[in-house]
Amino acid sequence: MNNAEMSDVRLLSLSPQAAFDLLKAEPQNVLIDVRSSMEFLLVGHPADAVHIPWQDEPDWEVNADFVAQVQEHISGAAGQNKDHDPAIILICRNGQRTQDAGQVLIEAGFRRVYHISDGFEGPLDSRYRRNTVAGWRFAGLPWEQC
Repeated sequence: MNNAEMSDVRLLSLSPQAAFDLLKAEPQNVLIDVRSSMEFLLVGHPADAVHIPWQDEPDWEVNADFVAQVQEHISGAAGQNKDHDPAIILICRNGQRTQDAGQVLIEAGFRRVYHISDGFEGPLDSRYRRNTVAGWRFAGLPWEQC
């Protein structure tokens, strides 16, 4: 992708429902949960989400292999259809980490990158709780917990 093409690519936001609909409409698209391993396992995650942490315990540094891990998953998921450009939909707790991770993917040459604006748990409510205002779980979309 040349510089002019790359400048036209933007990280787009989706609501949880719009992301779910896009995944169902195009099954080759991939939902990547970028939260930590503990969040993914203990808090729960969208059903069929691929886990590739953007930052993880114990040091909380950005995953230097993030782009390579996404590329590896996309290459494997594409299988025989090398011409298809699957959408990459990112989810985190409330939509913050996915913005950084999405921008890195765009800079690496991915063209169809989205982030779920409300994340898995949504923003804090007036009593400092999550899952009460917005997010994947709040929307009643399929999720699982280990």
